[in-house]
Amino acid sequence: MTGERDLRGLLHLMGPELNPGRFVFATVPHGAVPGGVTPVVTVTEGEGTTLVLPEGEAAASGLEYDFVAGWITLRVPSALHAVGLTAAVALALTDVGMSCNVVAGYHHHHLFVPYARASEAVEVLRRLAAESG
Repeated sequence: MTGERDLRGLLHLMGPELNPGRFVFATVPHGAVPGGVTPVVTVTEGEGTTLVLPEGEAAASGLEYDFVAGWITLRVPSALHAVGLTAAVALALTDVGMSCNVVAGYHHHHLFVPYARASEAVEVLRRLAAESG
């Protein structure tokens, strides 16, 4: 699949969608993902494996976390070699004082923002999309 590469097109068509639920970042030693845990993202680092997972699963498994996030998917199919989408989205959220953790999947970009501000983040991104049209 080839995704959108043009920044203006990516921004205009980004279609931010808030996924239901509360998500957290936790870390476990390599190969120690607890049973019953279904991460939506895993990242292997030298220090261990980072899991992004539903808060309820983390709590039930006794995993420690301190950041509760809302998960936004940008519905535009983006090319992995497209330039500027992450920067533009991060800048728009920076302008309203909001942190954002970005993960690029093969088909879409996924944003993890403070849970209490997730709806606001979607509105900020919708305004950015409208301004880019």
